[in-house]
Amino acid sequence: MSTRRPLRAPKTGALVRLEGGHAENFRQTRREHASETAEDYVEAIADLSATLGEARVVDLARRLGVTHVTVNRTLARLRQAGYVNTKPYRAIFLTEMGRDLAEQCKRRHETVVTFLISLGVSETVAAMDAEGIEHHVSKETLGAFVKHLERLG
Repeated sequence: MSTRRPLRAPKTGALVRLEGGHAENFRQTRREHASETAEDYVEAIADLSATLGEARVVDLARRLGVTHVTVNRTLARLRQAGYVNTKPYRAIFLTEMGRDLAEQCKRRHETVVTFLISLGVSETVAAMDAEGIEHHVSKETLGAFVKHLERLG
């Protein structure tokens, strides 16, 4: 027996209908999961490069909590997609496309963290929650976060 109530609009109380239906929402989520790994990797590579001067497989494995094999497989996909340049036993470098994606991810992450903190969420929890939310927030919702933060200014 479900105790969930239907989603209602805040001002009118009208039932909210999800456009596109559930199937399209699930397809969108699957597309977002596919890009989530690439985003996490380019963001980590950019951060490691900024803090350590370079990003290496061992550093990425530690940072992301995965094996060296997983990092190497993912880097091969990122290289094919045009996000990174790699050579065996050398540092990993972001391409211009990879740097652009990393910067977008960083801005989106910072916006989500700041928004959550503005709601009263602790910094620690906001940072943890943002790791999941940042990959699934739509441009429209992210824009609303930014407008909200600007009003708080």
